[in-house]
Amino acid sequence: MTQADAIDATRRRFLRLAGATGTVVVLGAGPAGAAAKQHAKGSEEEVSPSEDLMREHGVLDRALLIYEACLVRGGEKDASMLPVVAKTGDLIRRFIEAYHEKLEEQFVFPRFEAAGTLVDLVSTLRTQHQSGRALTDEILRAAEGGDPTAMAEGGRMSGPMRAFIRMYRPHAAREDTVLFPAFRQLVKQHEYEALGDQFEDQEHALFGKAGFEGIVAQVAELERTIGIYDLNQFTPS
Repeated sequence: MTQADAIDATRRRFLRLAGATGTVVVLGAGPAGAAAKQHAKGSEEEVSPSEDLMREHGVLDRALLIYEACLVRGGEKDASMLPVVAKTGDLIRRFIEAYHEKLEEQFVFPRFEAAGTLVDLVSTLRTQHQSGRALTDEILRAAEGGDPTAMAEGGRMSGPMRAFIRMYRPHAAREDTVLFPAFRQLVKQHEYEALGDQFEDQEHALFGKAGFEGIVAQVAELERTIGIYDLNQFTPS
């Protein structure tokens, strides 16, 4: 077989594979090729591992805002806030603690520990994950108790909620500004891209086709319930 024949045979096999998987193939480089690069599962744009983890922090921060609003109204002995706290705590448990933090503990932290890089920071982050789960246990138990005074100052829910908020704001900020940028430099490009696929597979396995967007919709509904969805209200007058 000549070199030209070998190239032609390889090209035919490549095109057959593309047709079988439904993948659109763009031969060549440049802007058109970059724009056509899509996730193998469909038309969804690829999200890098660091971007994925950072946008999940956005969900966490919105949950913390809900906690803060509930504490204000709970201080006025508004029992209607208890179900909102319970639903927010459940979302934090499912999406942040059982998914987001597990990704960090399985795929991110061990690479820093193996490389001997930022090990003190990683140790603190691991400890805070454990503390956060214990606080969520307390919050959920108190929310299920039905006591309208639980969120008032000195109530059994107030302390854990405030401690959770106080810890996770700097926790997420330190990861976004120190850990995740360093992670991108620590991992080779092909491994980094493969991790993005793993994160997305896990997201859809746990939260269905809607994935991240479905979780954001749940947060938005909780915000509407307590009247903090409209972003304009946070603009100084």
